[in-house]
Amino acid sequence: MENVTLEIIHKDLEFVKRELMEIKKHMVDIDSILTEDDYKALQEYNIEKSEGKLTSHEELKKELGL
Repeated sequence: MENVTLEIIHKDLEFVKRELMEIKKHMVDIDSILTEDDYKALQEYNIEKSEGKLTSHEELKKELGL
């Protein structure tokens, strides 16, 4: 069995740190991925918008008397 020295531990740790940095560079921000439900909701929004069915924030405030 190999003797585990501080030098070996240090080299292994440096390797793990480099690998982790490489993984971090290629990670995708989970908030930037659309789920199927998100995609459907976006499609519905676009249809309602094009049909003029949406109420603006300002119009809603007026309707609610705010």
